[in-house]
Amino acid sequence: EVQLVESGGGLVQPGGSLRLSCVVSGYTYSMTCMGWFRQAPGKEREGVAAIDSDGRLSYGDSVKGRFTISKSNAKNTLYLQMNSLKPEDTAMYYCAAHGNPGLYCRYYNYHDMDYWGKGTLVTISS
Repeated sequence: EVQLVESGGGLVQPGGSLRLSCVVSGYTYSMTCMGWFRQAPGKEREGVAAIDSDGRLSYGDSVKGRFTISKSNAKNTLYLQMNSLKPEDTAMYYCAAHGNPGLYCRYYNYHDMDYWGKGTLVTISS
């Protein structure tokens, strides 16, 4: 069974940086798409970034140029480097993945994700 565990959230001042990590265990070789999604209180879940098995990247417009998604196959870990953080980035951040090579891997395809972590909370406040 695939398990995803996020870490790295916390309280940061506006303009600061955070790096989220997501360790994947289980059938990691079969994951063709991995991504980060977030959900703020009272709002719908939002796609942040995604990366496919070939390393192609996809970002939401609100984070483009500030966030960077990457992965280490050797460490079975997905990362999200977040810079120039804003109060509106405050949310629970979730790592997710699927193993279907027939599906697109885009930041907004959260409905296609089969495996989810429990989330890590990011709070941007002065």
